[in-house]
Amino acid sequence: MGELIEHAKRELTLAGMFDKDADYDGELAPKVMELVKLFSSQGHSGASAGITIGSLGKLLRFQTLSPITSNPDEWMDVGTEMWQSIRNPAIFSKDGGKTWYDIDKR
Repeated sequence: MGELIEHAKRELTLAGMFDKDADYDGELAPKVMELVKLFSSQGHSGASAGITIGSLGKLLRFQTLSPITSNPDEWMDVGTEMWQSIRNPAIFSKDGGKTWYDIDKR
């Protein structure tokens, strides 16, 4: 077993995340371990690991990897004079995407 896998298992165990009385009846820890094992199997170097973790974290939080644009294809009409970014659900516009604001940054 690799160092990362051992580390993850130890930390999840110490945090009680495998316990039946943990969140989601202890089922979250095995799912995290699946992801750790997959990541570990990819053979990342220090540099590629950091880039991969950063990109994956953004994608899992529905964040973008490149700037939002005013391209109409990136916006959906969600109500009276209100548009929402299809790339980041926290970004809204009142003018069809010409200008926008992020509700997570208010």
